[in-house]
Amino acid sequence: MGALILIAIVVVGAVVVASLSQRRSNAALDQRQNNQLEDAVADARRWIERLGSQVLSLSGTDTASTQALADASERYNAASSQISTANTPAQAKLARESALEGLHYVNAAREIMGLPAGPALPPLEGQKSAGSVTEARTIEHEGHTIAASPHATPETPNYYPGGRVAGRPVPAGWYSEPWWQTALRTGAWTVGSMFLFSALFNGMSGVNYDAAAFESGAGSGEDFGGDLGDQGGGLGADAGEAPDTGMDAGADGGEDGGFFGGLFGGDSGGDDGGFFDGGFDGFDF
Repeated sequence: MGALILIAIVVVGAVVVASLSQRRSNAALDQRQNNQLEDAVADARRWIERLGSQVLSLSGTDTASTQALADASERYNAASSQISTANTPAQAKLARESALEGLHYVNAAREIMGLPAGPALPPLEGQKSAGSVTEARTIEHEGHTIAASPHATPETPNYYPGGRVAGRPVPAGWYSEPWWQTALRTGAWTVGSMFLFSALFNGMSGVNYDAAAFESGAGSGEDFGGDLGDQGGGLGADAGEAPDTGMDAGADGGEDGGFFGGLFGGDSGGDDGGFFDGGFDGFDF
């Protein structure tokens, strides 16, 4: 009997020790996750605050710079809304990507207005594989005249810094209208977008993928594997040095540029919210 009691005590002790060890392990894991979330939120807020100071302190001097700053303001609103509800590092990084996209818009506006752009920004998620407009093009598409240019012109006042929208690459450049905005707002591309892409970018040296690759979301494949568009718009990597989105970024918000009919799959989306409540810090970004 004494031996059985001793065995029972040993078994119970072992169970207690194992339980305590598991609790400590879970607590350590929760702490690491909390630390990661706190770091990601702090990083995102740093970029959001810098974007906010720019949006608050700058005014456009022509159509192109005014539009770029309006887009930057929309990205600020989106980032503010995203960070206010971020419960995971990925959600915080999505807010960071939206803020970075806004700062790219700010840099474009500053360049047009003859102001210094400030320190170089981390590239956006998918920006490299998206390519860029390298020549002026004008096409007719579904009753609309759509133009693209590597530079701001009176005919092309709408800037996009390049990256992924709803899982598909959009080249950096200046456009007559924001043909990507419906997908940015709804997370779904229209049926006609593949034909628009083919007509607008076919054979352009700065865009190293065709309409089929655009439709599949593959881009040139250079950094598609790292894109996080399937998580709602893209996520950022380390704040000052490396890319990650979002923009995310895909991202969200935006004006409806919708003139297409029908939809096919996409996977981003977003919302608006918030207004800058920080102070000025010049172009400290």
